[in-house]
Amino acid sequence: MDFAPSDEQVAIFDMARAFGAEHIAPHARDWEGQGTIPRDLWRRAAELGMGGLCVSEGAGGSGLSRLDSTFVFEALSMACPSVAAFLSIHNMCAAMIDRHGSEGLKAAILGPACAMETILSYCLTEPGSGSDAASLSTRAVPSAGGWSLSGTKSFISGGGYSDAYVVMARSGDAGPGGISAFVVRDATPGLSFGALEEKMGWRAQPTRQVILDACTVPEGALLGDEGRGFSYAMEGLDGGRLNIAACSLGGAQAALDAALAHMRDRRAFGRALTDFQALQFRLADMEIELQAARTFLRQAAWMIDERLPGASRHAAMAKAFVTEAADRVADQALQMHGGYGYLADYGIEKIVRDLRVHRILEGTNEIMRLITARDMLRS
Repeated sequence: MDFAPSDEQVAIFDMARAFGAEHIAPHARDWEGQGTIPRDLWRRAAELGMGGLCVSEGAGGSGLSRLDSTFVFEALSMACPSVAAFLSIHNMCAAMIDRHGSEGLKAAILGPACAMETILSYCLTEPGSGSDAASLSTRAVPSAGGWSLSGTKSFISGGGYSDAYVVMARSGDAGPGGISAFVVRDATPGLSFGALEEKMGWRAQPTRQVILDACTVPEGALLGDEGRGFSYAMEGLDGGRLNIAACSLGGAQAALDAALAHMRDRRAFGRALTDFQALQFRLADMEIELQAARTFLRQAAWMIDERLPGASRHAAMAKAFVTEAADRVADQALQMHGGYGYLADYGIEKIVRDLRVHRILEGTNEIMRLITARDMLRS
């Protein structure tokens, strides 16, 4: 068993980290205040292949594995977890279209998506169905030459900002088997958006409700087979959970690096903070947690790539473990800064705020435990 990243993976990480340091980190606080990310950033990211990381090369993507892509999101999150996570959502949607879309849909969407001229958002959650996603009530009914969609999606990253939305809607009976997936383009009649949400973290990416009121899409907007939308959504979330875990890992690593630098510079009671054994132990615990989390994440990503039995369970377990470990590390990094950690200038409080939502989205960590326990009991 080889735990060493390949030369290519090291190059991928270094490329993404350099991109984040140059194009994201210097502007992250300003983008938080503006509540949006400049679209020219995405075009620059796409030039490096980050618009379709797991999209096949034949469709214009980079053709990376799930494991490879975790290196990208870990590295980018060292600059800003919010920006990296938004890119993760776009990539999750692009991979779903590449894997399940018709040739016509792929030809229409994937080229512009990989170039990030078309930015994609994922629409599953509703006001009345969060963790119980299979109970969603957005309806899709046949109409002349296509489908008419009606319902409301909530907590949508990129709502009103993105160019197309992968929407899960009920086209059949109750339960997961009655759900289909559709690609709804911006400016489609009947598509509108709620007010901009004010959030604890992830402030750089706009979040709104996506409202569909007899929103009519052509027949070709159906993603894959009718009635398979929920399975596509869950498959997409396996990769999304790995990417969000990687975003947590990168943010926490940046916080730990900052805490280590602060301890080397800061003195108390006539000594450098690095001389205090209690603080040395705390640093060691933080490093142990991050190394364990990184190993767990990479194992889960490898299992997804190999399509091994239990891979979805491992993706769920890794998402829960990594996001919670990263939260603890970021919180400890803030504590080790003392009062300075609470100030925006030092960047730690932003990491703490941004990482907190990772325990909720892509399935709450309580749902990750439910997935794990159910899979264990079936074995």
